[in-house]
Amino acid sequence: MISSLRLVERDHKLSLLLDVGAMLAREVELDALLEMLGHRIASALRAERATIYVVDAATGELRSRVADLPEMPEIRLPIGKGIAGYVADKGELVNVRDVAHDGRHFAGIDQATGYLTRNVLAAPITDKRKAIRGVVQVLNKKDGPFTSEDEAFLGILASQVAQAFESTTLRPSPDAVRGVPLRGPFNHIVGASPAMRRVYEQILRAAMTDATVLLRGETGVGKGLFARAIHVNSKRKEHPLAVLDCTTLPSALAESELFGHERGAFTGADRRVRGKVEQAEGGTLLLDEIGDLPMPAQSKLLRFLQERAFERVGGRETLVADVRILAATHRDLDALVARDEFRQDLFYRVRVVEIMLPPLRDRGRDEILALSRHFAEVYGRRHGRGAMRIPPASENALARYPWPGNVRELEHAIERAVVMAPGEMIEPELLALTPVAEPGRTVADGSVVMPLGLPLGEVERLYVEATLAAAKGNRTRAAQTLGVGRNTLKRKTKR
Repeated sequence: MISSLRLVERDHKLSLLLDVGAMLAREVELDALLEMLGHRIASALRAERATIYVVDAATGELRSRVADLPEMPEIRLPIGKGIAGYVADKGELVNVRDVAHDGRHFAGIDQATGYLTRNVLAAPITDKRKAIRGVVQVLNKKDGPFTSEDEAFLGILASQVAQAFESTTLRPSPDAVRGVPLRGPFNHIVGASPAMRRVYEQILRAAMTDATVLLRGETGVGKGLFARAIHVNSKRKEHPLAVLDCTTLPSALAESELFGHERGAFTGADRRVRGKVEQAEGGTLLLDEIGDLPMPAQSKLLRFLQERAFERVGGRETLVADVRILAATHRDLDALVARDEFRQDLFYRVRVVEIMLPPLRDRGRDEILALSRHFAEVYGRRHGRGAMRIPPASENALARYPWPGNVRELEHAIERAVVMAPGEMIEPELLALTPVAEPGRTVADGSVVMPLGLPLGEVERLYVEATLAAAKGNRTRAAQTLGVGRNTLKRKTKR
Protein backbone atom coordinates (compact mmCIF):
# COMPACT_ATOMS: atom_id res chain seq x y z
CA MET A 1 0.00 0.00 0.00
CA ILE A 2 1.38 3.42 -0.96
CA SER A 3 2.02 5.64 2.07
CA SER A 4 0.33 9.03 2.38
CA LEU A 5 3.77 10.68 2.06
CA ARG A 6 4.35 8.95 -1.28
CA LEU A 7 0.91 10.03 -2.48
CA VAL A 8 1.61 13.66 -1.57
CA GLU A 9 4.97 13.46 -3.33
CA ARG A 10 3.33 12.08 -6.47
CA ASP A 11 0.73 14.86 -6.38
CA HIS A 12 3.52 17.46 -6.18
CA LYS A 13 5.30 15.89 -9.12
CA LEU A 14 2.17 15.75 -11.29
CA SER A 15 1.24 19.32 -10.37
CA LEU A 16 4.68 20.55 -11.36
CA LEU A 17 4.56 18.82 -14.75
CA LEU A 18 1.18 20.41 -15.46
CA ASP A 19 2.29 23.89 -14.33
CA VAL A 20 5.46 24.28 -16.39
CA GLY A 21 3.57 25.45 -19.48
CA ALA A 22 1.62 28.02 -17.49
CA MET A 23 4.85 29.42 -16.04
CA LEU A 24 6.11 30.19 -19.54
CA ALA A 25 3.11 32.17 -20.71
CA ARG A 26 4.04 35.41 -18.94
CA GLU A 27 6.83 37.90 -19.61
CA VAL A 28 8.47 37.06 -16.30
CA GLU A 29 12.11 37.78 -15.67
CA LEU A 30 13.99 34.68 -16.86
CA ASP A 31 15.91 33.96 -13.67
CA ALA A 32 12.68 34.32 -11.67
CA LEU A 33 11.04 31.75 -13.97
CA LEU A 34 13.90 29.28 -13.53
CA GLU A 35 14.08 29.97 -9.80
CA MET A 36 10.39 29.13 -9.53
CA LEU A 37 11.07 25.87 -11.36
CA GLY A 38 14.03 25.13 -9.09
CA HIS A 39 12.01 25.56 -5.89
CA ARG A 40 9.17 23.44 -7.25
CA ILE A 41 11.58 20.70 -8.34
CA ALA A 42 13.20 20.55 -4.89
CA SER A 43 9.79 20.40 -3.22
CA ALA A 44 8.42 17.71 -5.54
CA LEU A 45 11.47 15.48 -4.98
CA ARG A 46 11.77 16.26 -1.26
CA ALA A 47 15.31 17.49 -1.86
CA GLU A 48 17.17 20.13 0.13
CA ARG A 49 18.47 21.99 -2.90
CA ALA A 50 17.91 22.14 -6.66
CA THR A 51 20.11 23.67 -9.33
CA ILE A 52 19.40 24.38 -12.99
CA TYR A 53 22.61 24.68 -14.97
CA VAL A 54 22.93 25.85 -18.56
CA VAL A 55 25.78 25.25 -20.94
CA ASP A 56 26.91 28.70 -22.09
CA ALA A 57 27.19 28.49 -25.88
CA ALA A 58 29.75 31.30 -25.90
CA THR A 59 32.23 29.82 -23.40
CA GLY A 60 31.30 26.13 -23.33
CA GLU A 61 31.22 26.08 -19.52
CA LEU A 62 28.42 24.99 -17.23
CA ARG A 63 26.80 27.87 -15.33
CA SER A 64 24.22 27.76 -12.56
CA ARG A 65 21.38 29.84 -13.93
CA VAL A 66 19.47 29.30 -10.70
CA ALA A 67 20.51 27.62 -7.45
CA ASP A 68 19.91 27.76 -3.69
CA LEU A 69 23.24 29.48 -3.12
CA PRO A 70 23.19 31.98 -0.26
CA GLU A 71 26.95 31.52 -0.04
CA MET A 72 28.04 32.44 -3.58
CA PRO A 73 26.47 34.21 -6.60
CA GLU A 74 27.10 31.53 -9.23
CA ILE A 75 28.71 28.17 -9.92
CA ARG A 76 30.83 27.78 -13.05
CA LEU A 77 32.19 24.40 -14.05
CA PRO A 78 34.13 23.18 -17.07
CA ILE A 79 32.31 20.42 -18.94
CA GLY A 80 33.30 17.13 -17.34
CA LYS A 81 34.06 18.53 -13.86
CA GLY A 82 31.86 17.42 -10.99
CA ILE A 83 28.74 15.31 -11.30
CA ALA A 84 26.85 18.05 -13.17
CA GLY A 85 29.81 18.46 -15.52
CA TYR A 86 29.89 14.72 -16.11
CA VAL A 87 26.17 14.67 -16.97
CA ALA A 88 26.64 17.63 -19.35
CA ASP A 89 29.53 15.79 -21.03
CA LYS A 90 28.02 12.30 -21.30
CA GLY A 91 24.35 13.22 -21.61
CA GLU A 92 23.22 10.53 -19.18
CA LEU A 93 21.23 10.64 -15.95
CA VAL A 94 23.25 9.99 -12.78
CA ASN A 95 21.99 8.93 -9.34
CA VAL A 96 24.77 8.98 -6.72
CA ARG A 97 23.56 7.60 -3.40
CA ASP A 98 26.73 8.50 -1.48
CA VAL A 99 29.05 11.12 -2.98
CA ALA A 100 31.82 10.23 -0.53
CA HIS A 101 32.39 7.05 -2.55
CA ASP A 102 32.07 8.57 -6.05
CA GLY A 103 35.14 10.07 -7.71
CA ARG A 104 33.03 12.30 -9.98
CA HIS A 105 31.93 14.48 -7.06
CA PHE A 106 33.71 17.85 -6.96
CA ALA A 107 34.18 18.72 -3.28
CA GLY A 108 35.42 22.24 -4.07
CA ILE A 109 31.90 23.65 -4.16
CA ASP A 110 31.06 22.19 -0.73
CA GLN A 111 34.29 23.66 0.60
CA ALA A 112 33.40 27.10 -0.80
CA THR A 113 29.82 27.05 0.49
CA GLY A 114 30.15 25.06 3.72
CA TYR A 115 27.27 22.86 2.52
CA LEU A 116 27.58 19.08 2.90
CA THR A 117 26.37 17.10 -0.12
CA ARG A 118 25.30 13.54 0.69
CA ASN A 119 23.52 12.34 -2.44
CA VAL A 120 22.88 13.71 -5.92
CA LEU A 121 20.41 13.10 -8.72
CA ALA A 122 21.20 14.88 -12.00
CA ALA A 123 19.62 14.68 -15.47
CA PRO A 124 20.74 16.28 -18.75
CA ILE A 125 18.54 18.91 -20.37
CA THR A 126 18.44 17.73 -23.97
CA ASP A 127 16.28 18.98 -26.82
CA LYS A 128 14.49 16.95 -29.48
CA ARG A 129 17.74 16.74 -31.46
CA LYS A 130 19.46 15.21 -28.40
CA ALA A 131 21.72 18.27 -28.08
CA ILE A 132 22.73 18.98 -24.47
CA ARG A 133 21.58 22.39 -23.24
CA GLY A 134 22.06 22.08 -19.50
CA VAL A 135 21.60 19.97 -16.37
CA VAL A 136 18.93 19.72 -13.66
CA GLN A 137 20.42 18.60 -10.35
CA VAL A 138 18.92 17.97 -6.91
CA LEU A 139 20.85 17.41 -3.70
CA ASN A 140 20.19 15.51 -0.47
CA LYS A 141 16.82 13.80 -0.43
CA LYS A 142 15.32 14.37 3.00
CA ASP A 143 14.30 10.75 3.68
CA GLY A 144 17.02 8.63 2.12
CA PRO A 145 18.56 8.25 -1.35
CA PHE A 146 16.76 9.18 -4.58
CA THR A 147 14.70 6.35 -6.02
CA SER A 148 14.17 4.95 -9.51
CA GLU A 149 10.80 6.75 -9.51
CA ASP A 150 12.65 10.01 -8.80
CA GLU A 151 14.98 9.25 -11.72
CA ALA A 152 12.05 8.79 -14.11
CA PHE A 153 10.39 11.98 -12.89
CA LEU A 154 13.54 14.11 -13.17
CA GLY A 155 14.15 12.76 -16.68
CA ILE A 156 10.65 13.84 -17.74
CA LEU A 157 11.06 17.18 -16.01
CA ALA A 158 14.40 17.82 -17.73
CA SER A 159 12.65 17.46 -21.08
CA GLN A 160 10.06 19.98 -19.88
CA VAL A 161 12.86 22.40 -18.97
CA ALA A 162 14.26 21.90 -22.49
CA GLN A 163 10.85 22.93 -23.82
CA ALA A 164 11.00 25.95 -21.50
CA PHE A 165 14.29 26.93 -23.14
CA GLU A 166 12.63 26.62 -26.56
CA SER A 167 9.93 29.06 -25.45
CA THR A 168 12.29 31.73 -24.11
CA THR A 169 15.37 33.67 -25.13
CA LEU A 170 17.41 30.64 -24.06
CA ARG A 171 16.27 29.04 -27.32
CA PRO A 172 19.39 27.62 -29.01
CA SER A 173 20.17 28.48 -32.61
CA PRO A 174 19.57 25.68 -35.15
CA ASP A 175 23.31 25.20 -35.68
CA ALA A 176 24.26 24.95 -32.01
CA VAL A 177 25.37 21.42 -31.14
CA ARG A 178 25.67 22.23 -27.44
CA GLY A 179 24.64 25.02 -25.10
CA VAL A 180 22.30 27.98 -25.18
CA PRO A 181 22.81 31.71 -25.80
CA LEU A 182 22.51 33.89 -22.69
CA ARG A 183 20.78 36.78 -24.47
CA GLY A 184 18.82 38.76 -21.91
CA PRO A 185 17.09 38.66 -18.53
CA PHE A 186 13.46 38.39 -19.72
CA ASN A 187 12.06 35.18 -21.09
CA HIS A 188 10.76 36.60 -24.40
CA ILE A 189 12.91 39.72 -24.94
CA VAL A 190 16.02 39.27 -27.07
CA GLY A 191 18.93 41.65 -26.62
CA ALA A 192 22.32 41.80 -24.93
CA SER A 193 23.79 45.07 -26.25
CA PRO A 194 24.99 47.71 -23.77
CA ALA A 195 21.96 49.86 -24.64
CA MET A 196 19.58 47.01 -23.82
CA ARG A 197 21.41 46.03 -20.64
CA ARG A 198 20.84 49.57 -19.36
CA VAL A 199 17.14 49.24 -20.16
CA TYR A 200 16.92 45.86 -18.38
CA GLU A 201 18.44 47.36 -15.26
CA GLN A 202 15.97 50.25 -15.29
CA ILE A 203 13.00 47.95 -15.93
CA LEU A 204 13.89 45.64 -13.04
CA ARG A 205 14.39 48.58 -10.67
CA ALA A 206 11.08 50.11 -11.71
CA ALA A 207 9.32 46.76 -11.29
CA MET A 208 10.28 46.65 -7.61
CA THR A 209 8.35 49.85 -6.90
CA ASP A 210 4.90 51.28 -7.49
CA ALA A 211 6.22 54.41 -9.20
CA THR A 212 4.54 55.74 -12.33
CA VAL A 213 6.72 54.94 -15.35
CA LEU A 214 6.88 56.66 -18.74
CA LEU A 215 8.30 54.49 -21.52
CA ARG A 216 9.52 56.54 -24.49
CA GLY A 217 10.81 55.43 -27.84
CA GLU A 218 10.05 55.22 -31.54
CA THR A 219 7.16 53.20 -32.91
CA GLY A 220 7.95 49.50 -32.90
CA VAL A 221 10.70 49.42 -30.24
CA GLY A 222 8.65 47.24 -27.88
CA LYS A 223 7.17 49.68 -25.36
CA GLY A 224 4.19 47.41 -24.71
CA LEU A 225 6.46 44.40 -24.20
CA PHE A 226 8.52 46.20 -21.60
CA ALA A 227 5.39 47.52 -19.88
CA ARG A 228 4.23 43.91 -19.49
CA ALA A 229 7.70 43.02 -18.16
CA ILE A 230 7.37 45.70 -15.47
CA HIS A 231 3.93 44.42 -14.47
CA VAL A 232 4.68 40.69 -14.26
CA ASN A 233 7.87 41.27 -12.29
CA SER A 234 6.13 43.53 -9.76
CA LYS A 235 4.20 42.74 -6.60
CA ARG A 236 1.02 43.34 -8.65
CA LYS A 237 1.70 40.46 -11.04
CA GLU A 238 -1.23 38.36 -9.77
CA HIS A 239 -3.66 41.18 -10.59
CA PRO A 240 -4.83 42.48 -14.01
CA LEU A 241 -2.82 44.41 -16.55
CA ALA A 242 -5.33 46.62 -18.40
CA VAL A 243 -4.31 48.48 -21.57
CA LEU A 244 -5.91 51.62 -22.98
CA ASP A 245 -4.86 52.58 -26.52
CA CYS A 246 -5.15 56.37 -26.51
CA THR A 247 -4.77 56.64 -30.32
CA THR A 248 -8.25 55.19 -30.85
CA LEU A 249 -10.09 57.42 -28.37
CA PRO A 250 -12.56 60.02 -29.62
CA SER A 251 -12.62 62.94 -27.20
CA ALA A 252 -16.24 62.27 -26.25
CA LEU A 253 -15.52 58.67 -25.18
CA ALA A 254 -12.08 59.03 -23.58
CA GLU A 255 -13.37 59.69 -20.06
CA SER A 256 -15.83 56.80 -20.30
CA GLU A 257 -13.07 54.42 -21.46
CA LEU A 258 -10.91 55.46 -18.53
CA PHE A 259 -13.44 55.60 -15.72
CA GLY A 260 -16.57 53.87 -17.03
CA HIS A 261 -20.11 55.19 -17.15
CA GLU A 262 -23.49 54.73 -15.49
CA ARG A 263 -26.62 53.60 -17.24
CA GLY A 264 -28.26 56.54 -19.01
CA ALA A 265 -25.10 58.68 -18.92
CA PHE A 266 -25.45 59.29 -22.67
CA THR A 267 -27.38 58.01 -25.66
CA GLY A 268 -26.84 54.27 -26.00
CA ALA A 269 -25.58 53.80 -22.43
CA ASP A 270 -28.09 51.07 -21.56
CA ARG A 271 -26.05 49.58 -18.70
CA ARG A 272 -23.30 50.41 -16.25
CA VAL A 273 -19.79 49.82 -17.69
CA ARG A 274 -16.58 49.61 -15.72
CA GLY A 275 -13.68 51.60 -17.17
CA LYS A 276 -10.07 50.56 -17.53
CA VAL A 277 -9.21 51.97 -14.10
CA GLU A 278 -11.70 49.67 -12.38
CA GLN A 279 -10.69 46.74 -14.57
CA ALA A 280 -7.09 47.17 -13.40
CA GLU A 281 -7.97 47.19 -9.67
CA GLY A 282 -5.00 45.92 -7.68
CA GLY A 283 -2.90 45.72 -10.82
CA THR A 284 -1.52 47.97 -13.53
CA LEU A 285 -3.01 50.26 -16.18
CA LEU A 286 -0.93 50.93 -19.29
CA LEU A 287 -1.86 54.12 -21.13
CA ASP A 288 -0.42 53.35 -24.55
CA GLU A 289 0.45 56.41 -26.65
CA ILE A 290 -0.55 58.77 -23.86
CA GLY A 291 0.51 61.71 -26.06
CA ASP A 292 -2.74 61.20 -28.02
CA LEU A 293 -5.01 61.35 -24.95
CA PRO A 294 -7.62 64.10 -25.52
CA MET A 295 -7.19 67.20 -23.35
CA PRO A 296 -10.46 66.84 -21.33
CA ALA A 297 -9.47 63.31 -20.30
CA GLN A 298 -6.01 64.56 -19.33
CA SER A 299 -7.56 66.70 -16.59
CA LYS A 300 -9.52 63.74 -15.18
CA LEU A 301 -6.45 61.50 -15.36
CA LEU A 302 -4.39 64.09 -13.49
CA ARG A 303 -6.89 64.12 -10.65
CA PHE A 304 -6.82 60.33 -10.49
CA LEU A 305 -3.01 60.30 -10.33
CA GLN A 306 -3.10 62.81 -7.48
CA GLU A 307 -5.92 61.31 -5.43
CA ARG A 308 -6.58 57.82 -6.86
CA ALA A 309 -10.24 58.93 -6.88
CA PHE A 310 -12.70 59.20 -9.77
CA GLU A 311 -16.37 59.15 -10.77
CA ARG A 312 -17.95 57.21 -13.58
CA VAL A 313 -19.45 59.35 -16.34
CA GLY A 314 -23.01 60.16 -15.26
CA GLY A 315 -22.32 59.05 -11.69
CA ARG A 316 -22.15 60.95 -8.40
CA GLU A 317 -20.37 58.42 -6.23
CA THR A 318 -16.64 59.03 -5.75
CA LEU A 319 -14.74 55.78 -6.18
CA VAL A 320 -11.18 54.87 -5.26
CA ALA A 321 -8.93 52.43 -7.12
CA ASP A 322 -5.58 50.89 -6.20
CA VAL A 323 -3.91 50.98 -9.62
CA ARG A 324 -0.36 51.51 -10.79
CA ILE A 325 -0.01 53.66 -13.93
CA LEU A 326 2.40 52.98 -16.76
CA ALA A 327 2.46 55.22 -19.83
CA ALA A 328 4.08 54.85 -23.23
CA THR A 329 4.56 57.21 -26.16
CA HIS A 330 6.59 57.72 -29.31
CA ARG A 331 5.73 61.42 -29.35
CA ASP A 332 7.83 64.33 -28.07
CA LEU A 333 5.82 65.26 -24.98
CA ASP A 334 8.04 68.30 -24.32
CA ALA A 335 7.00 69.73 -27.69
CA LEU A 336 3.33 68.90 -27.03
CA VAL A 337 3.54 70.73 -23.70
CA ALA A 338 5.12 73.74 -25.43
CA ARG A 339 2.20 73.80 -27.89
CA ASP A 340 -0.38 73.45 -25.06
CA GLU A 341 -1.46 70.08 -26.47
CA PHE A 342 -0.44 68.15 -23.34
CA ARG A 343 -0.79 69.31 -19.75
CA GLN A 344 2.53 70.16 -18.17
CA ASP A 345 1.40 69.06 -14.70
CA LEU A 346 0.28 65.71 -16.12
CA PHE A 347 3.60 65.36 -17.93
CA TYR A 348 5.45 65.73 -14.60
CA ARG A 349 3.12 63.21 -12.97
CA VAL A 350 3.61 60.46 -15.54
CA ARG A 351 7.38 60.80 -15.87
CA VAL A 352 8.31 59.94 -12.28
CA VAL A 353 10.50 57.25 -13.83
CA GLU A 354 11.35 57.81 -17.49
CA ILE A 355 12.85 54.98 -19.55
CA MET A 356 14.09 55.58 -23.08
CA LEU A 357 14.00 52.49 -25.31
CA PRO A 358 16.69 52.55 -28.01
CA PRO A 359 15.79 52.26 -31.70
CA LEU A 360 16.87 49.03 -33.38
CA ARG A 361 19.50 50.79 -35.50
CA ASP A 362 21.31 51.84 -32.30
CA ARG A 363 21.44 48.31 -30.90
CA GLY A 364 24.10 47.11 -33.34
CA ARG A 365 24.56 44.52 -36.07
CA ASP A 366 24.84 41.57 -33.68
CA GLU A 367 21.50 42.38 -32.07
CA ILE A 368 19.72 42.85 -35.41
CA LEU A 369 20.96 39.45 -36.54
CA ALA A 370 20.13 37.80 -33.20
CA LEU A 371 16.57 39.12 -33.46
CA SER A 372 16.36 38.01 -37.10
CA ARG A 373 17.39 34.46 -36.19
CA HIS A 374 14.98 34.50 -33.26
CA PHE A 375 12.03 35.47 -35.48
CA ALA A 376 13.10 32.99 -38.17
CA GLU A 377 12.97 30.20 -35.59
CA VAL A 378 9.64 31.37 -34.15
CA TYR A 379 7.86 31.69 -37.49
CA GLY A 380 9.58 28.67 -39.00
CA ARG A 381 7.89 26.57 -36.32
CA ARG A 382 4.60 28.47 -36.37
CA HIS A 383 4.15 28.09 -40.13
CA GLY A 384 5.51 24.55 -40.31
CA ARG A 385 8.61 25.54 -42.28
CA GLY A 386 11.15 23.96 -39.95
CA ALA A 387 14.64 25.42 -39.50
CA MET A 388 14.99 28.53 -41.66
CA ARG A 389 18.47 29.89 -42.42
CA ILE A 390 19.69 33.42 -43.09
CA PRO A 391 22.65 33.45 -45.52
CA PRO A 392 25.44 36.08 -45.32
CA ALA A 393 23.99 38.22 -48.13
CA SER A 394 20.71 38.52 -46.23
CA GLU A 395 22.54 39.22 -42.97
CA ASN A 396 24.33 42.11 -44.63
CA ALA A 397 21.06 43.48 -46.00
CA LEU A 398 19.43 43.22 -42.58
CA ALA A 399 22.36 44.91 -40.84
CA ARG A 400 22.53 47.81 -43.35
CA TYR A 401 18.82 48.62 -43.30
CA PRO A 402 17.91 51.52 -40.89
CA TRP A 403 14.66 49.90 -39.64
CA PRO A 404 12.42 52.97 -39.28
CA GLY A 405 9.74 50.60 -37.96
CA ASN A 406 12.19 49.03 -35.51
CA VAL A 407 11.67 45.52 -34.05
CA ARG A 408 8.07 45.33 -35.24
CA GLU A 409 9.13 46.00 -38.84
CA LEU A 410 11.93 43.43 -38.56
CA GLU A 411 9.54 40.83 -37.19
CA HIS A 412 7.08 41.34 -40.03
CA ALA A 413 9.87 41.24 -42.64
CA ILE A 414 11.17 37.93 -41.31
CA GLU A 415 7.71 36.37 -41.03
CA ARG A 416 6.90 37.39 -44.61
CA ALA A 417 10.19 35.93 -45.84
CA VAL A 418 9.61 32.66 -43.95
CA VAL A 419 6.17 32.28 -45.51
CA MET A 420 7.31 33.11 -49.06
CA ALA A 421 10.64 31.23 -49.10
CA PRO A 422 10.60 28.26 -51.52
CA GLY A 423 13.19 26.46 -49.41
CA GLU A 424 14.98 26.83 -46.10
CA MET A 425 17.00 29.90 -47.11
CA ILE A 426 15.80 33.47 -46.50
CA GLU A 427 17.34 35.19 -49.51
CA PRO A 428 17.71 39.02 -49.64
CA GLU A 429 14.94 39.55 -52.18
CA LEU A 430 12.45 37.81 -49.87
CA LEU A 431 13.02 40.44 -47.21
CA ALA A 432 11.55 43.13 -49.51
CA LEU A 433 13.50 45.89 -47.81
CA THR A 434 12.57 49.20 -49.43
CA PRO A 435 15.62 51.47 -49.68
CA VAL A 436 15.26 54.07 -46.95
CA ALA A 437 17.71 56.85 -46.27
CA GLU A 438 18.97 56.97 -42.70
CA PRO A 439 17.61 59.77 -40.48
CA GLY A 440 19.51 62.99 -41.13
CA ARG A 441 20.78 61.75 -44.51
CA THR A 442 20.50 64.25 -47.38
CA VAL A 443 18.79 62.58 -50.36
CA ALA A 444 18.92 63.32 -54.08
CA ASP A 445 16.53 66.29 -54.07
CA GLY A 446 18.52 68.04 -51.33
CA SER A 447 15.96 67.38 -48.57
CA VAL A 448 16.87 65.77 -45.24
CA VAL A 449 15.15 62.58 -44.08
CA MET A 450 13.37 63.06 -40.74
CA PRO A 451 11.03 60.16 -39.89
CA LEU A 452 8.12 60.73 -37.53
CA GLY A 453 8.77 59.76 -33.94
CA LEU A 454 12.17 61.38 -33.45
CA PRO A 455 12.53 63.52 -30.31
CA LEU A 456 12.74 67.25 -31.08
CA GLY A 457 16.32 67.49 -29.84
CA GLU A 458 17.36 64.65 -32.13
CA VAL A 459 15.69 66.35 -35.13
CA GLU A 460 17.62 69.54 -34.41
CA ARG A 461 20.90 67.67 -34.02
CA LEU A 462 20.47 65.75 -37.28
CA TYR A 463 19.44 68.88 -39.18
CA VAL A 464 22.45 70.85 -37.90
CA GLU A 465 24.77 67.98 -38.85
CA ALA A 466 23.23 67.73 -42.33
CA THR A 467 23.58 71.49 -42.83
CA LEU A 468 27.23 71.35 -41.77
CA ALA A 469 27.83 68.46 -44.14
CA ALA A 470 26.19 70.39 -47.02
CA ALA A 471 28.45 73.37 -46.20
CA LYS A 472 31.42 70.98 -46.30
CA GLY A 473 32.22 71.78 -42.67
CA ASN A 474 32.25 75.57 -43.15
CA ARG A 475 30.70 76.74 -39.88
CA THR A 476 30.21 80.35 -41.02
CA ARG A 477 28.23 79.26 -44.09
CA ALA A 478 26.25 76.69 -42.06
CA ALA A 479 25.39 79.30 -39.40
CA GLN A 480 24.20 81.70 -42.14
CA THR A 481 22.03 78.96 -43.67
CA LEU A 482 20.50 78.18 -40.27
CA GLY A 483 20.05 81.88 -39.40
CA VAL A 484 22.04 81.64 -36.17
CA GLY A 485 25.38 82.98 -34.97
CA ARG A 486 28.59 80.94 -34.99
CA ASN A 487 28.58 80.71 -31.18
CA THR A 488 25.04 79.31 -31.22
CA LEU A 489 26.04 76.76 -33.85
CA LYS A 490 29.08 75.82 -31.79
CA ARG A 491 26.92 75.22 -28.70
CA LYS A 492 24.45 73.07 -30.62
CA THR A 493 27.13 70.93 -32.23
CA LYS A 494 28.90 70.53 -28.89
CA ARG A 495 25.63 69.47 -27.26
